[in-house]
Amino acid sequence: MKESGLSGRATELLRTLVEMHIRDGQPVGSKSLHAESGLPVSTATIRNIMAELEDRGLLVSPHTSAGRIPTAQGYRFFVDSLLHIQTIDEAAVRALQGELNPNRSAKELVSAASNMLANITTQAGIVTV
Repeated sequence: MKESGLSGRATELLRTLVEMHIRDGQPVGSKSLHAESGLPVSTATIRNIMAELEDRGLLVSPHTSAGRIPTAQGYRFFVDSLLHIQTIDEAAVRALQGELNPNRSAKELVSAASNMLANITTQAGIVTV
């Protein structure tokens, strides 16, 4: 990202690290980041880039021997600059409109919304009124 002053490699590693941390909930080390990112650099280079990202306040190490985790600033950079949102195709929009039909009862709408949330995210879904 030109305006951030980060190199392309640093940007890609930060994106990958944040995605891994969101997925796994654990600090990310240079070896696992190397394997996940697929960048043709050594783990030593990755450690150097991670140190640079830590100096910029985007990453932090929870303790000496741990990998790194994103800071609030790191998450903000990810959301503002690195997150790619896909558009919803027309068939999915029609399916959503059919499931969330306002003519259904409140109980049916809440149940449908919870099921759709769980299906879309492949996570547990809770919907309250």
